[in-house]
Amino acid sequence: MDSADWSPIHSREWYAAREAVAALRDVLIAARLDTEFPYLRADLNAFGMGLIELGRVSPETAERLAELLRLALTCEREHQGASEAGGPTEHGS
Repeated sequence: MDSADWSPIHSREWYAAREAVAALRDVLIAARLDTEFPYLRADLNAFGMGLIELGRVSPETAERLAELLRLALTCEREHQGASEAGGPTEHGS
């Protein structure tokens, strides 16, 4: 296949980027932030690397996203602490 026949939508990197955008989109919808990321999209650069463009957001949206990430990290640390202490895990053991 020469470069004239190459299509980015037939590459593994394109599908990986598209799946990542879909996963992020679903979380943003659940967090009611979907309208705050109007430039969210999957892309490939000139080297065929999959990239995710988040685009510009307002300072308020950035603060809200930062808070959601802080909460997620706190939950993850608490879950790890419970697992290490022999507490219940997500499998109930």
